[in-house]
Amino acid sequence: MKRLSFLVSLTNNDNDYQQEQAAAAEKAGRRFGVDVKIIHANNDALAQSQQLLHYVQDSSVVRPDAILFEPAGGTAFPQVARAAAAAGIGWVVLNHEVDYIVELRRTYKVPVFAISSDHEEVGKIQGKQFAALLPNGGSILYIEGPANSSAAKERTAGMIATKPANIQVKTMRANWTEESAHKTVSSWLRLRTSQESHVDLVGAQDDSMAMGARKAFSEIPEGERPRWMRIPITGCDGMPKTGQAWVRNGTLAATIFIRPNTDLAIEMLVEAFKGAALPERKVTAPESVPSLAELASAGKLRRSARV
Repeated sequence: MKRLSFLVSLTNNDNDYQQEQAAAAEKAGRRFGVDVKIIHANNDALAQSQQLLHYVQDSSVVRPDAILFEPAGGTAFPQVARAAAAAGIGWVVLNHEVDYIVELRRTYKVPVFAISSDHEEVGKIQGKQFAALLPNGGSILYIEGPANSSAAKERTAGMIATKPANIQVKTMRANWTEESAHKTVSSWLRLRTSQESHVDLVGAQDDSMAMGARKAFSEIPEGERPRWMRIPITGCDGMPKTGQAWVRNGTLAATIFIRPNTDLAIEMLVEAFKGAALPERKVTAPESVPSLAELASAGKLRRSARV
C-alpha cells in the first residue's frame, strides 16, 4: 500500500486543546507511517472552507488521501465534504454534530466518519462540579464558546441539566481563546452592574477562556482585586501541561479532561484504508479533574471552615 497523506485542519493555534490536537496528529503520523500536514483556520470559517477547497480542487497541490477537520464555525461544510468525497478524498469531522455522514457513506466509497468527545457529558460533569464546589448554592459567571458551536451548545445543555436549582448562572461568550475571554470579561467588569454582582464561581467551557477570565480579574484596581482573585475558576479540556497543571497548582479549581482525538481518527483512517469497517460516529468519554468525589470533599471543607 502506498504511503498515505492526511490533511488536518484545526480551528486555531492559540488554544491549548487545539495545540494538543496538532501534537497528537503528528505523533500518530509518525506511529503509523502517514504524512500529516496541519493547517489552522484562525477561527475563521470562511477561510477554513477556502483552505479545504484549495486542497480538494487545486491541481497545483497534491491531494491528500483524507481530510480531518474541526469546524471553526457553525457549519461542517457539506458542499466541501461532497466535493472531497467525489474526488476520492476521505472525510473526518472532529468535535462537531453533522447530518450528512450517512449520505456520504452511502454515495461514495471513501472513509467518512465523525469523532467527538461527548460534549453533553462534558457539560453534565461541569454542572456536577459546580454542585460540589458550591454545596450551598450561589451565583456563577459562565463563559460559553461561540453561539454557532455545537460543542458549546451541548456543553451548556449538559450543565443546565445537572446544576442544582440553587445555583444561578450568568452567561457570556468568548471564542475558545484566552485573549477573547480576557476581552469579554474585562468589558463586563467595566460595567457598573458587574461591581454590584455577587459571583461565587467562574465556569468556562475551556481552560484557555478560564485563564482569560483570571487575567481580567488580575487587572482590577488593587482595592477590589483580592475579592475577585479569590473566586474559584473551572475550565474544560484538561490537557496535562496546562489545565491539569493549573488544577495542581491551584490556579483552577477544576477542569475536565477531554482527550485529543486526531490520533484516534488517524488510526481509524489507516485501518479503513486497509479495508476495516468504520462506525459512522465515534464518541470519547470525558473525566472530571479532580474527581467529583474529591471536589465534594473540598466543598464540604470550605463550608465547614465558614461555619
